[in-house]
Amino acid sequence: MPLQFTIEDLLQTMIEKKASDLILHTGIQPQIRLDSVLIPLEEYPHLNAEQSKKLIYSLLTEQDIEHFEAEYELDKSFSLAKISRFRGNIFFHRGTVAAAIRAIPHNVPGFVELGLPQEQLISIGRKKRGLFLVTGATGSGKSTTLAAMIEHINVERGCHIVTIEDPIEFIYKSKKSVISQREIGTDTFSFKQGLKYVLRQNPDVILIGEMRDLESIQAALNIAETGHLVFATLHTSTAVQTINRIIDVFPPNHQQQVRTQLSSVLVGTISQILIPKSNTQGMCLATEIMLVNFAMRTLIREEKEHQIFSLIQTGRKDGMKTMNQSLYNLYKQGMITYQDAYLHVTDKNDFKRFFKES
Repeated sequence: MPLQFTIEDLLQTMIEKKASDLILHTGIQPQIRLDSVLIPLEEYPHLNAEQSKKLIYSLLTEQDIEHFEAEYELDKSFSLAKISRFRGNIFFHRGTVAAAIRAIPHNVPGFVELGLPQEQLISIGRKKRGLFLVTGATGSGKSTTLAAMIEHINVERGCHIVTIEDPIEFIYKSKKSVISQREIGTDTFSFKQGLKYVLRQNPDVILIGEMRDLESIQAALNIAETGHLVFATLHTSTAVQTINRIIDVFPPNHQQQVRTQLSSVLVGTISQILIPKSNTQGMCLATEIMLVNFAMRTLIREEKEHQIFSLIQTGRKDGMKTMNQSLYNLYKQGMITYQDAYLHVTDKNDFKRFFKES
């Protein structure tokens, strides 16, 4: 039976319903993710294997299809006029073609709109050198936070920004800065290749879409050490986890050297969680913010990560805050429920302490 709708119809429906993601999968109706929950689009039928493949392949070029059928995986970003920009992952499910597609705004949101700590991030963006990491689970808004930082630098500073992404998500227009966006598979073969030659491209600011392995982590540290401002992401949920992840990826006999290097180049981390709003549709952002000062550098260098949480707790005057502090503030403002806040706390006793002190 021929389809009575197109992929554009599905994506338009997704945007109209203010959903973040669309999932196409054989045997079920198209699904959208609304406020972190998957729900079926009841106005559309269950898809068979042929229909699912036809819808998904309509987004792909012949080269994309050839790559996908050879590798069984494909990341792709694309725009549809007057609808939105999207990032998709195409994959096989029990021999049938499936896809997960995420909506990306055409315009980069600002710090205030996203609920980000504006003063701290503006200060980070004005630095000439260092490594700043945005961390969190998949779907926690890491790419959007980085985009907001890049766009602010673009408006404020005259510099050369080079991004290495897989795939490119937000599209920037050069303003005060010149922005060169490089996509894996189109503009460079790999993160390793792109990072190997990036310093020859006369950059001031470099965005690495994801630090995936030892080589990309080592490259980020080295580039920051040479006097550049580097932004990157990791799938960690706290500053302590982030530091441990970076160090643990190296062989034991190199870890002290990496500690010293990391303590000298790291300027801060922000860890993110998106939580459904309590009284309305949408999500709000909870963040842990660590800014590296002399005391923090000493803890990293001397293998005292267990003390970092306490330093963040007491660093409020310097712009730092723990995830528990952020969750408590969102709850007290009526933005999220107590149950959702408690679900994400990093230390339950610490969280309960806020209520005793209030």
